[in-house]
Amino acid sequence: MTSPDLKASLRDLYITAAKEVDVGNGRKAIILYVPYKLRKSFNKVHQRLVRELEKKFSGRHVMIIAQRTILGKSFRRNQKTSGPLPRSRTLTAVQDAILEDIVYPTEITGKRTRVKVDGKRVLKVFLDSKDQVDVEGRTDTFAAVYGKLTNKQVSFYFQ
Repeated sequence: MTSPDLKASLRDLYITAAKEVDVGNGRKAIILYVPYKLRKSFNKVHQRLVRELEKKFSGRHVMIIAQRTILGKSFRRNQKTSGPLPRSRTLTAVQDAILEDIVYPTEITGKRTRVKVDGKRVLKVFLDSKDQVDVEGRTDTFAAVYGKLTNKQVSFYFQ
C-alpha cells in the first residue's frame, strides 16, 4: 500500500478469500471475505481501504463481508457444550448480516418483504437518505451481489 497510515492499521488484519462476481452489463464486483472476529477492525478502516482498492481495480466495486457459519436444523451439540442452536448461526440471521455487510457504512432503516401474485418474494430495503449521494450509484451492485450470495431478490430505496 502506498499510504503509510493505512498500512499501519492493516498490519494485523488479513483476508481469507476474494471472489469476483459479475453484476451485469459487463461490470464486475470484488468481494473480500474477512474472518468474523476481525469484522470490527476492518470496519474502522473500511472507507479508506475500499477507496484505495477501487482505485487499484478500476471500474469494479469492492465489498468487505465477514465470513459467517450457517448451522442446519439438525445441528447437534456434543457432551461438553449443550444448549439450543445459536440464533446468530441460522440461515436468516446470516443472510441479514450479509446484507448489512454489503451496504456498510450506510445504515438500513427498514425492510419489507413483498410477495408478488406469482409467488416471487422481493425484499425492499430502505437505506438512510443522508448517504444517498455516496451510495446511489452502487445500489445495482449491492442487489446483484446479494442475489448471487443468497439467491434472494432485493431492491434498495432511500428513506
